[in-house]
Amino acid sequence: MAALEEEFTLSSVVLSAGPEGLLGVEQSDKTDQFLVTDSGRTVILYKVSDQKPLGSWSVKQGQIITCPAVCNFQTREYIVVHDNKVLRIWNNEDVNLDKVFKATLSAEVYRILSVQGTEPLVLFKEGAVRGLEALLADPQQKIETVISDEEVINEIMVCVKTSHGNYFAYVQMFNSRILTKYTLLLGQDENSVIESFTASVDRKFISLMSLSSDGCIYETLIPIRPTDPEKNQTLVRSLLLKAVVSGNTRNGVALTALDQDHIAVLGSPQAASKECLSVWNIKFQTLQTSKELPQGTSGQLWYYGENLFMLHGKSLTVIPYKCEVSSLAGALGKLKHGQDPGTHVMPRFVNWETPQGCGLGFQNSEQSRRILRRRKIEVSLQPEVPPSKQLLSTIMEDSEKHIEVEVRKFLALKQTPDFHTVIGDTVTGLLERCKAEPSFYPRNCLVQLIQTHVLSYSLCPDLMEIALIKKDVQLLQLCLQQFPDIPESVTCACLKIFLSIGDDSLQETDVSMESVFDYSNSVHDEKMEEQTEILQNGFSPEEDKCSNCDQELNKKPQDETKESTSCPVVPKRAALLNAILHSAYSETFLLPHLKDIPAQHITLFLKYLYFLYLKCSENATMTLPGIHPPTLNQIMDWICLLLDANFTVVVMMPEAKRLLINLYKLVKSQISVYSELNKIEVSFRELQKLNQEKNNRGLYSIEVLELF
Repeated sequence: MAALEEEFTLSSVVLSAGPEGLLGVEQSDKTDQFLVTDSGRTVILYKVSDQKPLGSWSVKQGQIITCPAVCNFQTREYIVVHDNKVLRIWNNEDVNLDKVFKATLSAEVYRILSVQGTEPLVLFKEGAVRGLEALLADPQQKIETVISDEEVINEIMVCVKTSHGNYFAYVQMFNSRILTKYTLLLGQDENSVIESFTASVDRKFISLMSLSSDGCIYETLIPIRPTDPEKNQTLVRSLLLKAVVSGNTRNGVALTALDQDHIAVLGSPQAASKECLSVWNIKFQTLQTSKELPQGTSGQLWYYGENLFMLHGKSLTVIPYKCEVSSLAGALGKLKHGQDPGTHVMPRFVNWETPQGCGLGFQNSEQSRRILRRRKIEVSLQPEVPPSKQLLSTIMEDSEKHIEVEVRKFLALKQTPDFHTVIGDTVTGLLERCKAEPSFYPRNCLVQLIQTHVLSYSLCPDLMEIALIKKDVQLLQLCLQQFPDIPESVTCACLKIFLSIGDDSLQETDVSMESVFDYSNSVHDEKMEEQTEILQNGFSPEEDKCSNCDQELNKKPQDETKESTSCPVVPKRAALLNAILHSAYSETFLLPHLKDIPAQHITLFLKYLYFLYLKCSENATMTLPGIHPPTLNQIMDWICLLLDANFTVVVMMPEAKRLLINLYKLVKSQISVYSELNKIEVSFRELQKLNQEKNNRGLYSIEVLELF
């Protein structure tokens, strides 16, 4: 559960905030003190607990500060850059910035990054990064260009945006000096604009969260140790929270991560016109608390320790907050406090910033709120749990969205020897929970796990069983493509669903279309023209004497032409049926199950197979276009299988009469072709004998043979 406490004004003095607000708020060397840099000439040091300034420094008239002042935690000095290239360093005893240390650099500075325990880093507008000590040793050293002229740095995390609307992330590993470039794909809403970023780091991933112009928050996982650092890699973002803020916020929006489960968002919500500060639980997708800001803000938000900083109106405002350990009951506001006030609870984490001499008994509720805080070193008292066990424990209790994120993180890790076992156990755990909770169906997780190519039907037979119950044709198609050991009974069950599902339902599904060629010139109609004449057992009265089907074949050439150019099924159904054609089977075990399929569905499947055969016949190679289309042998085998299993039923159906006649013509034409081939075979044998005799003589000769 998260809560925002009563706000207070840090300074009643009107700060020199430009159209875009302040330059920044940064942590000082003391936890209660912060450096505030306005957009003009001044840096002010504030003490939050006393709500008053401790010092103020300004550059000369005509100069302008161009990046926020920061603290060098190693030397307890302050650093600022004015006029893009002039770097100044001073401490609390200095009064006039014009008389402090000065260094003029060779390139323009974008930001100075300073974190406790490390040397400050200088980020240049060209994208290069230098350590402060190395830079001061040679201020005029040449600075290389990392980003192109079209790109501009959009956020402090070195996310850049080109003029063409593309987004990239550059990750610099300072211990190995490796720079990796990632292309960020926006996904379906490619027209949206990223308005704010925030990031959090764990041991294996950088979680980059972005707030887009559509009001939604997306997450992109960037591996800390990439597999190929030299190669430009592509990352796809996933939806984290939907409709958090309105798309028409006047002063912009801001986003920051508070801890691993909570984020703060500054902007106008969908249902209100006034700006608000809201805290969201990303683990359980819930709004925890919000506070209206009637005087408006600059669209900027800073977070340090337990305080949120922003410009409310024209004054710098601080809003304290607290976040407890995330739980479903707390996220829904149902957390019961049955704890005896006098009892003491052992904390799960050790806070190394606790002052020495303060024992466990001294811990009060104010200190317990510091359990989950960014930029604080926390060590769990429990031994580290392997990622595989963490994943298995997650799937048993967390939400589908959180499980999907954890599965994606696990699959991005380097494969371990027990990778196959973990994937199998994970699928088994998900399926057991699906059976126990009918509303739980993590299809995205199952798709990701199937695409690892380590599963088979024998490892997880319940997977296709649940997919059949849910009529999830996308998952069934993927299983048919990936699993080599699917029983014939399950293959027929899939075929029944593929043939019976409605076209409207198919339009809403996302199936793989790589095996289907272009049907743009085809008419997608699964219903053949109804017979207008009265038929008896499939024959009209005037055809009782018809013992030769050649008469019927020559009757309606126009119908045959139309039938040969139109596909009887829609493209998505064709893609599903192609997966059936590619599946492995044994004829002995498949035939009994084919008899259970309704006759009208058998007829539809035969019409589609006949259509594929006609398309094959149009090519000299007797193949279909596409990436992975069915082969001629597969088409003919399935025609024979369906007729062998259902001929006595299909032959009695009036609407199947013309189809059977067309299939008869197909067989008759094939017999004619093979007969001609047999005749040519005799001539080729004679040629082969003559060629052998010529080779045996060892003489050169020219011979003219007339075959016809």
